[in-house]
Amino acid sequence: MPEQHPVRIGAESVTTEESMVVTSPYDGHEVARVPKCGPEHVEAAVAAAKAAMAEPLEPWKRAEVLDAAAQSVADHRDELATIIAEEAAKPIKTARTEAERAVLTFQSAAIEARTLTGDVVPIDGAQPGSGKLAFTLRVPRGVVAAISPFNFPLNLVAHKLAPAIAAGCAVVLKPASQTPISAIRLHELLMDECGLPAGWINIVTGSGGTVGDPLVEHEDVAVITFTGSPPVGWAIAAKGAKKKVGLELGNNAPVIIDASGDWETAVAKIAVAGFSHAGQSCISTQRIYVHSSLVDRFTEALVAKVEALVVGDPLDEATDVSALISPDETARVKAWIDEAVGEGATVATGGDQHDRLLTPTILTGITADMEVSRNEVFGPLVGIASFDDLDDALALANDTRYGLQAAIFTAELDGALRAAHELDFGGVLVNEVPTFRSDQMPYGGVRDSGNTKEGPHYAVREMTHERLVVINR
Repeated sequence: MPEQHPVRIGAESVTTEESMVVTSPYDGHEVARVPKCGPEHVEAAVAAAKAAMAEPLEPWKRAEVLDAAAQSVADHRDELATIIAEEAAKPIKTARTEAERAVLTFQSAAIEARTLTGDVVPIDGAQPGSGKLAFTLRVPRGVVAAISPFNFPLNLVAHKLAPAIAAGCAVVLKPASQTPISAIRLHELLMDECGLPAGWINIVTGSGGTVGDPLVEHEDVAVITFTGSPPVGWAIAAKGAKKKVGLELGNNAPVIIDASGDWETAVAKIAVAGFSHAGQSCISTQRIYVHSSLVDRFTEALVAKVEALVVGDPLDEATDVSALISPDETARVKAWIDEAVGEGATVATGGDQHDRLLTPTILTGITADMEVSRNEVFGPLVGIASFDDLDDALALANDTRYGLQAAIFTAELDGALRAAHELDFGGVLVNEVPTFRSDQMPYGGVRDSGNTKEGPHYAVREMTHERLVVINR
């Protein structure tokens, strides 16, 4: 039996009698075995995190660790990319980009560690404050419980760990069961190469019911940061009612191409944005609303681009699209495609399943009541509908329970400003796809897309609170 890859809790390398087997989504081969942790490991991890915070890291030390982490991830880029490709079936060139993005995440967090301050309060602007000096301090909230998803198993872990370190908070991380190896390896680098003391990050691997629930409900956890599905996220928020809970959830990202928009640029971008990592991104372009004067040319050009995508082995440098995370997810997306066709949509290209692979799919004639419009597909699928009036396109884009990011391609200032004001999303992109993200920007949604902002500058503030200090001169 292959050896178990241990996790670290405090200063200990932990294995368990039972293992969780990590398999390749592409061909099902065994990638690794990791511990099957239980509530007792959660208890030990939270205790280790709490003990670590009893000896606070000075901001300069946090910054040094984060700078070293950025360099270490850069040095190990190819190793980390290979792990991502193996455990998540993310094409190797896309996995390499994820590792490069994690470098920026740590660099941005290092800046926050060095510059995190409160505010001067103009208390003497009112008579009761006369003769007093007032300011605020940013104080760590406490132990952070971080629950990360499978689709960005390195960079979304970095988006939880790096701000926590910058804020002075110790972490207990539960990585996705399908993709824990990237997180475990990152933790090893932080401790072995970057000078992070034991206990500041602790990893527990296991199911949500076995380790996730005890972690969320633990009385010594002050902050919960979760990325995943809305039902799970809102259930966590209900369980953690007295904690600071940050949720980054789903989306069914819309993009509008109006009559003046650069539709050819939109085609080139959407051919990547709708299908990168087989569409398994919260902001993967999904719903496309094209002005009726452009829709035929747009669709023909997008079909040509998508049919040129290479589907196959994630470790092949030529591959653009590989397998979804599991056969069940592949079957679900295929069922949604078939259902949409049964309700009147047309497959312009793709829609075929070959063992664990689903060919990149374009549907035309989608309607708002189809599953592929209402919910988050999280697969290699985009749907196209036409419109005649921008009012209708904006209404179609807003007709969703989600609200993470949306986009418009337009050459009209009025159209751009209308979109900025009327699209009810956390982010509105103009002449860019909704899939765009730079790791230092504020990123988060409304409604069923969540309740927080990621990006180190913003996440650090979620993980700290303001303490008012008043000095009587």
